[in-house]
Amino acid sequence: MLKVRPIAERDYPALLQIAEDSGHGFTSLPIDETLLKSKIQRSLRSFARQVEVPGDELYLMVLEDTGSGDVVGTCAIEAAVGIEDAFYHYRLGKDVHVSPQLGIRREVSTLTLCNDYTGAAELCTLYLKPDWRKDDNGRFLSMCRFLLMAAHPQRFGDKVIAEMRGVSDGDGSSPFWQWLERHFFGIDFPTADYLTGIGDKVFVAELMPRHPIYVNLLSPEAQAVVGEVHDNTRPALRLLENQGFRCQGYVDIFDAGPTVECQRDQIKAVRESASYTLKVSEHTSDANLIVCGSELAQLSIIKANAHIDAEAGELTLKPADAKALGLTNGAKVWALGLNR
Repeated sequence: MLKVRPIAERDYPALLQIAEDSGHGFTSLPIDETLLKSKIQRSLRSFARQVEVPGDELYLMVLEDTGSGDVVGTCAIEAAVGIEDAFYHYRLGKDVHVSPQLGIRREVSTLTLCNDYTGAAELCTLYLKPDWRKDDNGRFLSMCRFLLMAAHPQRFGDKVIAEMRGVSDGDGSSPFWQWLERHFFGIDFPTADYLTGIGDKVFVAELMPRHPIYVNLLSPEAQAVVGEVHDNTRPALRLLENQGFRCQGYVDIFDAGPTVECQRDQIKAVRESASYTLKVSEHTSDANLIVCGSELAQLSIIKANAHIDAEAGELTLKPADAKALGLTNGAKVWALGLNR
């Protein structure tokens, strides 16, 4: 059985391996022992904290094969970005030049540095080991975050965003960053990516162009990737788009990958999640659901066949599934259809 649970201190070796396997562009997991262990501790504090207004909490979770105890994936939610550190994006806009006398009108696309997403919750750190990318495991790992938001909305910003990895090659070279590097920064993409991952963002404010960038002045290679996603990221983007996420003209400052957004209470999976009273019994239903308990302190999330009696407000789980959640009859649970 696969189970999503909060990360624990013992998961550090598995998290380090995921950081190494995920490659360039996975900014939220740099290969740095101090930082990775700090993220684990920050997540432990966040899950234990009583929260009324979202702040600098990080909810980092792992996907565990309960049979072997192996960690095969990870996902996370930042409760509200930009609270402690500046959170940068480029906003795509237009600069219009008009001369009625000459009958000339020109629209030029621009990129302007901004902090517009300060306070938004962020979906991040989604990674599933290649051998486990089957049987809806990736969908389960991604969707479980929406169930957590539905069960504990006060812990997350009203707007939810996700930064999609932009175009780069196998060596981590980004056409967009190559142009910025040549004209402004003087450091390569993997280095910039790493510095951001460890929280060292001072260089962004110091070296980033202070005025809007005219897109048509970028190299042709850089222009071609503005707002485009890495091929490996397309399935994740499609899933989010099906949930109501849309790009509203914001792109990453390093690889120009699109950032998508949706109001938390308008996310399809959040709207369709519901709470029930748990009934533990054998049943024959084949409804494929994502289920978790309502108590954050003992959070476990599984996918299981369950029977729902909407009129009675009851959800029936088989004894083995209830045991995996650590729950008994009468407990409050939250559920979401896996294929929603």
